[in-house]
Amino acid sequence: MTSQTVRRLAITPGEPAGIGPDLCIQIAQQSHPHELVAVCDPDLLRLRAEQLQLPLSIELFDPAAAPGPSLARTLKVLPVPLAATARAGQLDTRNAAYVLQTLEIATRGCQQGLFDALVTAPVHKGVINDAGVPFSGHTELLEQLTGSDKVVMMLATEGLRVALATTHLSLRDVADAITAPLLEQVLQVLQHDLIHSFGIADPHILVAGLNPHAGEGGHLGREEIDIIEPALERLRAQGMHLSGPLPADTLFNEKYLSQADAVLAMYHDQGLPVLKYKGFGNAVNITLGMPIIRTSVDHGTALDLAGSGTAGCGSLKAAIDCAALMASHRHLTPEDS
Repeated sequence: MTSQTVRRLAITPGEPAGIGPDLCIQIAQQSHPHELVAVCDPDLLRLRAEQLQLPLSIELFDPAAAPGPSLARTLKVLPVPLAATARAGQLDTRNAAYVLQTLEIATRGCQQGLFDALVTAPVHKGVINDAGVPFSGHTELLEQLTGSDKVVMMLATEGLRVALATTHLSLRDVADAITAPLLEQVLQVLQHDLIHSFGIADPHILVAGLNPHAGEGGHLGREEIDIIEPALERLRAQGMHLSGPLPADTLFNEKYLSQADAVLAMYHDQGLPVLKYKGFGNAVNITLGMPIIRTSVDHGTALDLAGSGTAGCGSLKAAIDCAALMASHRHLTPEDS
């Protein structure tokens, strides 16, 4: 297969009261070389398109048909009914189960080979929890649905990929979470997916230290000496191309980044502020370590913008393009998909 093969991508619009439906409608205004299938309530899209005053023709998805490019002002939909009519900007706990159902259906479709990848618009964690369903996020749910051993969060924008050793932890808990087994597992997942989902034959990964100045030789913390460097040495012995641990305050400059394929940050706010400064609104959130491909936007539900037509769809477009590219690389090595 070549990168020109048409890929079939499932898109979940996320929270129906947020900007996810708006972004799907905006994306559908232009043609796309891959087939985009929204997994949602078609009436939600019809009503929101009317509110946005944008033309939209909805076609019910036929799984038996061969995938084809998406036409302008047209969107294929795999129907999933809302529990209650959604109003832009107004959360409704009655629709929490619907949001989860769209994710489960889309994920199952990817697992069965019906879709080549999953692209997710933002969900609202609060309203799902308010509905009585414990929910910590897309990533954790997809990890559970796919039975994955270890998933890794990576954000990417033009010229920069940043993966995270830890994600949503308080700073007080980060140091205890940084262990050699964790780092080795995360780096192995990152290495595997850079090769098999991005087509990078021999990835060069920069690894940030945990402490200021990467510990200053032990004077500002010993995690680099006792944990990070020994883990990197073991992985280097296996053939991995790793640089670090490097001070995070100097790591993100052209001297290092021009020679690297990805950065591993030790915690959320060590790496993501840099990436979002560089590419917010056009960055992609990617879940590594799963048997399916999943990309997402780099922003939230933006309830205040829903239905206004002012939400930018750059990140969703980037997520769609990234998912299609990853699917093309993954299909070149089907035994790893």
